[in-house]
Amino acid sequence: MTQLYENKDVIERFILVGVEISDRDDTAESLDELEELINTAGAITVGKVIQNRESIHPGTYIGKGKIEEIRALVEEMDATGIVCDDELSPAQLRNLEDALQTKVLDRTIIILDIFAKRALTREGKIQVELAQLRYRSTRLVGLRNSLSRLGGGIGTRGPGEKKLEVDRRLIKTKINQLKQELEDVKKNRETLRRLRSKNQIPVVAIVGYTNAGKSTLLNYLTNAGVLEEDKLFATLDPTTRNLTLESGQQILLTDTVGFIRKLPHHLIESFRSTLEEAKYSDIILHVVDSSNPDVDKQMHIVYDTLAQLGIQDKTIITVFNKQDKEDAQKVIKDFKADETIKISAKTGWNVDQLLNLIEKILNEQKILIERIFSYQEAGKIQSIRKYGQLLEEEYQQEGIYIKAYVPKDIYNSL
Repeated sequence: MTQLYENKDVIERFILVGVEISDRDDTAESLDELEELINTAGAITVGKVIQNRESIHPGTYIGKGKIEEIRALVEEMDATGIVCDDELSPAQLRNLEDALQTKVLDRTIIILDIFAKRALTREGKIQVELAQLRYRSTRLVGLRNSLSRLGGGIGTRGPGEKKLEVDRRLIKTKINQLKQELEDVKKNRETLRRLRSKNQIPVVAIVGYTNAGKSTLLNYLTNAGVLEEDKLFATLDPTTRNLTLESGQQILLTDTVGFIRKLPHHLIESFRSTLEEAKYSDIILHVVDSSNPDVDKQMHIVYDTLAQLGIQDKTIITVFNKQDKEDAQKVIKDFKADETIKISAKTGWNVDQLLNLIEKILNEQKILIERIFSYQEAGKIQSIRKYGQLLEEEYQQEGIYIKAYVPKDIYNSL
């Protein structure tokens, strides 16, 4: 008689480890977020350890006493390994694995792993692989031992599955190849930007902390069909959709990848062309999860990331989203924003007022004209209809009376 066995994927079990070096640190909240990342990656958390130190140990991340404590906890909880809340140096990675004799990962590789699963477009896949190779090229020695011993699991997607034992020269060649491919994609993106600029269609970039509801808002406004999940980094690839405002004014809405604590610099560098969509926008919609107790910290991280990308002097509307939730905070301030508004992208509450606010700001960026065009100049009125906002139009004996808001470039041509 043949015995049947049910094959199930083994769910990895991790202990999370953080170091708190100041009373002002938010290490506990950061570990809670790391737990969400672990869940998104497909594993579970079976323990959390925080060590208070004056500084991170340069050789092993944590002190000798904590290493012994964690080794016992790994055995007690039957854990697959540990995940450290900061990016480990090659030496820290290697020394921790030698001391614990278990799988050791860091926050960066978890985020890279999630990105490797989420990337769907050619550009997204190139960006993720480039970030992975940049990260792993300096850690070949440490990773070689752990991956050959444990084989597979979180932290081994992408190039890790192919062959991490290749020498640095081959990795460097691959990085250069990916950078060239990304440069070609970047040129296409820049061409699209030039076309948009030529067509005078305003661009509104949606930015925010991961899981703040950016994709939900885009879907509500444009029926974009973007994946919505209550998970970190549910969507990775940017989506741009056309939206016609009530006045007939057309705008382009662009969703961007979400920000997060300690966003790996490899990712910021690799995703720079995507993230820079906000740099070329007319308005930035900063979407905030108002139900998150850590909302102030999340807003600070978003502004800090925008500053890293050199995105400044933009008109910002901060959108306090998720007002449909019971735990939505009623009093939140954002002194860096030009305007703030409360909405629920899920139910659509107050979204119409958000659109009115966008239109108001766009009009403030235009010039109001009020004049009579001769009938021979009727073609100019077509430009006003296409690129501006026509308020009044009246056919008179001497010509066509027009009152409208128009972009500065169109005003100059008129």
